[in-house]
Amino acid sequence: MPRPALAMLNDVDRILISHDRIAARVAEIGRALARDLDALSEHPDEIVLVPILTGAIVFVADLIRYLPHKLRIGLVSVSSYPGRSIASKGALIRGSLPDRLAGKHVLIIDDILDTGQTLALVRSIVIEHGPADVRTCVLLRKQRSGAAAIEPDYVGFDIPDRFVVGYGLDYNDYYRNLPDLVTLRAEAMR
Repeated sequence: MPRPALAMLNDVDRILISHDRIAARVAEIGRALARDLDALSEHPDEIVLVPILTGAIVFVADLIRYLPHKLRIGLVSVSSYPGRSIASKGALIRGSLPDRLAGKHVLIIDDILDTGQTLALVRSIVIEHGPADVRTCVLLRKQRSGAAAIEPDYVGFDIPDRFVVGYGLDYNDYYRNLPDLVTLRAEAMR
């Protein structure tokens, strides 16, 4: 795998989770999801994945390679960390959710569970569409108090309450292309 440019690497404080560990965990989640989806539905065309953009794009791209099902993907865009923010400013849906969710088995995929507002908001709107069931999957779950009471069905990693970037997560729309999950030096977040 190509390594990021030195200038971007200079902004990294430390690697929290390496790409190798991420790849291994995504494979585990993918196999578990495949088993669960096999048991969930006799009709493979009833599965709809709803990735939350933009942070989940890398995660979902790797995850779907482990799902040998006929499935649809319906993207939803939610903003909660605008610009240079390192703390959630509340979830706001941009655009609309995919249609034709009634009677389907829906899996909502997000990059990180921080406050829980994003996942709770998208889940509540999906439920309004009358799916057969709704499951949730997050790559990261922050260990923090005061998070919304939502428990994802699938979790990649529990992490400390730190601001992280890489593997799809960003700061001011940068660093999504880092292969590892990292913390940034304070100077990089000014």
